[in-house]
Amino acid sequence: MNKIKTGQVDKIYPILKPGDWVGIQAGALKLTIIGTKEQPELVVAFGYDAPNNFVFLMPKDVEGEDLNQILKQAYDNLEGIVSDFEISEALNKQVLTASGQDFSSEKILCRYHMMKAHELLNAKELLVSIPRRRCMMVISRQADKELLNTFVQLHNNVWEDSSYGNAPILNALFVVIDGQIDGIIPLDNK
Repeated sequence: MNKIKTGQVDKIYPILKPGDWVGIQAGALKLTIIGTKEQPELVVAFGYDAPNNFVFLMPKDVEGEDLNQILKQAYDNLEGIVSDFEISEALNKQVLTASGQDFSSEKILCRYHMMKAHELLNAKELLVSIPRRRCMMVISRQADKELLNTFVQLHNNVWEDSSYGNAPILNALFVVIDGQIDGIIPLDNK
C-alpha cells in the first residue's frame, strides 16, 4: 500500500486465479468465487501490474487500511478498462470475443460489460468461456446444439494451448444471468 500512497503504483485490480494457484498457500489476499475457502476452484486475488508481472497484495499490505474501500477501488479500476466485444462473423454472429488484453477475462466480474453481451446476443442466459487470462468468449445458452458444440471445442482448444503464455483460469463455462455469474458447467474430463 505504501507504493500506492507514494504514487509508485497506479492501480490495484481484481485478478482471477485457479484454485491451485501458489499465491493461495502463500497467503495472498483473495476472495473465493467458486468452491469453498478450504477447497477453492476459482479465486479473485488483488494486485497491481509491475513491469514484468503482477504483484499480489498480502494481508500485511492492507493492515490499517479500509479493506472494503480497497476492494471497491480495485473493481472500479477494472470497470474503467475498455474492452469491446467483437462479433464473430465465422460463427453466424452468435459468438462474441473480448480477448487479447490484460483483464479481458476479469471483465466477467463487471456487470455492465456482461449486460452488453446480453444485449448484443439478445440472450437472457449466457455461457462464458474464460479458460485463460486475456481470453473471453460468449454465446447464448439457447444457441443450437451444433454451435454450442463448436463453442465448447473452441474453449477446449484455448484451454489446452499454452503457446501464448496466458495462465490457465478454469476449465468450465460460466452461466451468466442478468450480467452476473449464476453458476458454472465444469468441462473437466474426470
